[in-house]
Amino acid sequence: MAVNNQLVQRPSAGKPQTFSAFLTSDAIKNRINNMVGGKDGQRFISAVISAVSVNPGLTECDHSTILSAALLGESLKLSPSPQLGQYYMVPFNDKKRNCKVAQFQLGYKGYIQLAIRSGQYKKLNVLAIKKGELVSYDPLEEEIKVNLIEDEQLREAAPTIGYYAMFEYTNGFKKTMYWSKEKMIAHADKYSQAFSKDAVTARDPKYNKVSFADFEAGKVKESDMWLYSSFWYKDFDGMAYKTMLRQLISRWGIMSIELQTAMDNDMAAIHEDGTVDYVDNSVDYGPDTGEAPTTPKSDPATGEVIDMPQDAPEEDPTAGFFNN
Repeated sequence: MAVNNQLVQRPSAGKPQTFSAFLTSDAIKNRINNMVGGKDGQRFISAVISAVSVNPGLTECDHSTILSAALLGESLKLSPSPQLGQYYMVPFNDKKRNCKVAQFQLGYKGYIQLAIRSGQYKKLNVLAIKKGELVSYDPLEEEIKVNLIEDEQLREAAPTIGYYAMFEYTNGFKKTMYWSKEKMIAHADKYSQAFSKDAVTARDPKYNKVSFADFEAGKVKESDMWLYSSFWYKDFDGMAYKTMLRQLISRWGIMSIELQTAMDNDMAAIHEDGTVDYVDNSVDYGPDTGEAPTTPKSDPATGEVIDMPQDAPEEDPTAGFFNN
């Protein structure tokens, strides 16, 4: 299904319109039915309203960007359900337009779903390696030796020391990759505006941030947690899984048209005129802090903009759903 974003219109000026009212208006319903298909239109509307209801921050977003993100997900045959973790619609501040917009964000389970659907992959896996499990990893032969902790509860409680991802084609070609957690932290520190492995000192002490090590150790007051709204803080393992799959598949994997489309639009706000905007996802640390960069940082190898902050303590739509 092609997504024609020119069919998506903003709600009329005047009294603010709820997203539910916007989505169920006759004009929008007709357009949805024409694009999604009449028999699937109501299913699509119900699924999107349900996904928005669990993330109150989305209700403040430009309605057209929510719908565009959802239509993209529908065109990829992915579900917006946070429980499935295939893709998310996440609110961000668009400082250029001075409003909130919804960005389409592909979850790591969405990467897996799209890759397997291509029919090219016999195996595809990503895994956190826990302390005491790694015996060795040979980058030349791309072979890993591990002794996995058998007790699941003990394994979940053990600290993560690295990440392993692999795929095998149906023809037998295999590719693997291992990153230490230190390498992943350095990656996040380099490419995410809202994440820092070191402590951040702001001009206003109210906006100081502790180091990532102190954050993991729980040395942050509950009232300051909004400063750590990037998903790199909220679910480091989930972001690491996504990064590993993206690095592995984009460099060595076979990518279907669907997977290429999903990657191209990952972390993008899609507007009603068809334009795609990778919003400057900087966190507002208050007046005159001098902290917020002016442009998003991206991975030069993949074009990935790895920056998922929100500027207010909104509910995280991915909480608890990144783990298998």
